Amino acid sequence: MKKQFIIDAAVLLLLTMFLYASFSKLFDFAGFQRAMHKQPFPAWISSLLVYFVPAVEIGICVLLLRERTRKTGLWAAALLMLLFTAYIAAILLGFFKKIPCSCGGIINRLGWGQHLIFNIAFLLFATAGLFLQYKTKEGINNRKPF
Repeated sequence: MKKQFIIDAAVLLLLTMFLYASFSKLFDFAGFQRAMHKQPFPAWISSLLVYFVPAVEIGICVLLLRERTRKTGLWAAALLMLLFTAYIAAILLGFFKKIPCSCGGIINRLGWGQHLIFNIAFLLFATAGLFLQYKTKEGINNRKPF
């Protein structure tokens, strides 16, 4: 029961963060698009990421909501957070010149060090949820969604 509570808490935190992040990008789409085109990627990659990132974030939420796809959603959340975290680490290590944050909402106001800590925390939530999902004895299909 304690394991399931932690899984549900991790899923709820991830859902909240990804929904907030994706919708804040969509509500200020022009600002998000400008920030993405200031990233150190070729323009064609930035143009794809403008649509791809919010869509993937929303897709992860859909996967997390359904019991049958929750493990896949946790894997996807962990992978996306790992990619975001590695990118921020590369910025902090000086691999790129000054980079504007293309995150939405209040997350955009974090400094890069704070952003790294934030991402590591959510990477740990996804990892803990995934680890405990595999450790849960009753399995994924034997309980009702929260």
